[in-house]
Amino acid sequence: MKLVRYGKPGKEKPGLIDDNGQLRDLSAVIPDLGGAQLDDKVLAKIRKLKTDKLPLVKGKPRLGCPVANTSKFIAIGLNYADHAAESGMPIPKEPVVFTKAISCIQGPDDPVMLPKGSVKGDWEVELGVVIGKRARWVSQKEALDFVAGYVLVNDVSEREWQLERGLTWDKGKGFDTFGPIGPWLVTRDEVPNPQKLGMWLDVNGERMQTGNTKTMIFNVAKLVSYVSQLNTLEPGDIITTGTPPGVGMGKKPNAVFLKKGDVMTLGIDGLGEQRQEVVPFKL
Repeated sequence: MKLVRYGKPGKEKPGLIDDNGQLRDLSAVIPDLGGAQLDDKVLAKIRKLKTDKLPLVKGKPRLGCPVANTSKFIAIGLNYADHAAESGMPIPKEPVVFTKAISCIQGPDDPVMLPKGSVKGDWEVELGVVIGKRARWVSQKEALDFVAGYVLVNDVSEREWQLERGLTWDKGKGFDTFGPIGPWLVTRDEVPNPQKLGMWLDVNGERMQTGNTKTMIFNVAKLVSYVSQLNTLEPGDIITTGTPPGVGMGKKPNAVFLKKGDVMTLGIDGLGEQRQEVVPFKL
């Protein structure tokens, strides 16, 4: 299933995309699409619905983040060997874990706002993993059973704040609007192998990133298991799993960074596409 949340920010309603690509309203079935609705039993109930009987949503409403009330937005750094190389950093022996502020989460096509004085805004197309049930010290063998589904993420970054203003990556990762997620939550039954997904990102129509999740250093099962040892993962929590090469700071001979008016478009096989226009800082 492709599950969505649609409507104005803060007033989103739950919905799904039917087999014809049409948006159907789920408000009469579930109150929202948060942790409580990501349980296997609830998803099974939704899966059994006759989608053609659900109300059809007219027009093209804004899509929000497809997961409501996320409590943790955890990110993995340097999880593709060629991205580590372009960043001038060694291949990690264990997952590099940091957090993105949940306040940075937004819809897939909402504008990205550069922070005040930003000079090194950057892009990162990533596979996001949505947790479906509480996970604490789970094994790799059982880890995927705790996944509700997958989402497309743009791990927007400000490299000066991330790398040049202290040793805490989080500072450059959690600015407002730096976490576009969606358009859909694709349930795990439709993604039998999350390690075979092509991914891409363009800036102003120019291809910057091309990759595939098969080249991850640490696969999804390893990451869910590993992070569950560091934090108790709750339903609705999101892990974004790293990016392939082609980010702006890695461009040769000169790095390329985001500026006002730039447009990022990105996608992952089966998980949809995003589009964000870069806008200047505004209180």
